[in-house]
Amino acid sequence: MVKEPKTFKRLLQYVKPFKFIFAFAIIGMVINASIDALFISKIQTFIDEGITGQSSKVLAYAPIFVIVVFVLRGLSNFMATFGLGSVGSNVVMNMRQELYEKIMSLPVSFHDANSTGSLISKITYDTEQLENACSKALLVMVREGAFVIGLMTIMFYHSWQLSIAILVLVPFVAIVVTYVTKRFRVISKRIQQAMGHVTRQSEQMISGHKVILAFGGQDKEKTEFLKINNNNRQQKMKMVSTSVLSVSTIQIIASFALASVLYMASSPEMLNTLTPGTFTVVITAMMTLLRPLKQLTTVNSEFQRGITAARSVFEVLDEESESNTGTVVKESVKGKVVFKDLDFAYPNSEVQVIKNLNLEIEAGTTVALVGRSGSGKTTISNFIPRYYYPQSGHVEIDGVDINDFELSNLRSHIALVSQHVTLFNDSIAANIAYGDKKVTREEIEQAAELAHVTEFANNMEFGLDTEVGENGVLLSGGQRQRIAIARALLRNAPILIMDEATSALDTESERAIQDALNKLMKNRTSLVIAHRLSTIENADKIIVMDQGEILEQGSHAELLEKKGAYAALHQLQFSES
Repeated sequence: MVKEPKTFKRLLQYVKPFKFIFAFAIIGMVINASIDALFISKIQTFIDEGITGQSSKVLAYAPIFVIVVFVLRGLSNFMATFGLGSVGSNVVMNMRQELYEKIMSLPVSFHDANSTGSLISKITYDTEQLENACSKALLVMVREGAFVIGLMTIMFYHSWQLSIAILVLVPFVAIVVTYVTKRFRVISKRIQQAMGHVTRQSEQMISGHKVILAFGGQDKEKTEFLKINNNNRQQKMKMVSTSVLSVSTIQIIASFALASVLYMASSPEMLNTLTPGTFTVVITAMMTLLRPLKQLTTVNSEFQRGITAARSVFEVLDEESESNTGTVVKESVKGKVVFKDLDFAYPNSEVQVIKNLNLEIEAGTTVALVGRSGSGKTTISNFIPRYYYPQSGHVEIDGVDINDFELSNLRSHIALVSQHVTLFNDSIAANIAYGDKKVTREEIEQAAELAHVTEFANNMEFGLDTEVGENGVLLSGGQRQRIAIARALLRNAPILIMDEATSALDTESERAIQDALNKLMKNRTSLVIAHRLSTIENADKIIVMDQGEILEQGSHAELLEKKGAYAALHQLQFSES
């Protein structure tokens, strides 16, 4: 947990690059507060010399003074508001960018443990709260703080006897502000969590919209969202009520101080020393003091919300990124993959998903993993690109431990086609060429042709330049998988991982693409995870998995001859078909 003083100190580091604009804004705030205080202090001269003393010179200068003061006030307000707005927006932009890049660099295990909605909430809501703290809240705190100091200076300068009563406010206000600040921090944390739940529930509803409609889950989702939405409202109302009560308490305390001043002013001794102008200045300053005190107490909620948001952001920024201590960089690899004595369990789980696994995949061969769901097939494939790290044992490529590879270099030798295809809100061509900056249009078209993408792309208005929508929503499942296969073809990596790569294809498309996949797998090390046994009959080796262990292995013919688990699975599938 990041502590409060450290959070604020760390936040200031983001302000450092803009220190001159920040100083410009601070000067503007101080000038603005000083001008307001100066205006009140001149009331005494206007009354005592201008009106009581009937000085036409003072009265003649008064309009000019008012115009000059308000022009300067406008300029200083622009300096403060524009300066802080510029600093705040730049700080938030930089922090949001850093947070975005950090989340992208975090290991798969972090994303497994954190919902998409809560992470989106940090990038959007938390950074927005931070911007409010950096601009609006800081503007009010500095300007109104300087104004309070200016008003108290004027009061003590004109009559310290009357002004002494204001000191009664200090300890009471300090107690109220201390309590309220602690309360604001707690509520701010709850509001952040509530907003994370709102974002998560919204993201879940939008992504699962078809399922909700298909299974009539509208009422359930409405009820769930109402509960989460209402909790968010309740937390915000707690923030509002705490703020209002604190302001009211301070105003009541201030009223006693004001009453004391009026009582003291009524004594004969004070009446003999006070001029009408002096008395007016002191009372006006004291009455005016209530406004900045109220604003300082109110804005404290936004400031604390911003600090809490900063702490939430820093917690993510302090997470450990993917380990990338490897130094081995290879231009190319042959692709021999060896798994030695692997054991693995997911974080916060005692169930061993992989148990003492030993497996060799010779360079240029195709190895298929089969078995029922949950047997550990996909987990094994996730070790190769270092998405997960085994608790014991290690994985080697061409005799080099994969942990010794520089991470981006390791992954450059691997192409992945998953059953869960991820497409970006861009054109078909851009999705095929994703991550490859040097690829030519001709190469994209060739990969699209081999993966049979052109079959459906040519029927679209813009061909390969057609936008696919968010995560390929405008395409069918089979079309999305063809694009994923084309992406792998274009990458031309020596190691190929295919996790149910043809699961969303119809029989005709599967036959067409199988030919392209056979060409793709030729002279490449291919790890194929398959449910349909018909797609892996030509594999060099088939591994049958069950509960994280290898039950049997061999070629298709050898395993059928054994009449074991594979033969039973094969018979079951073909009898069903």
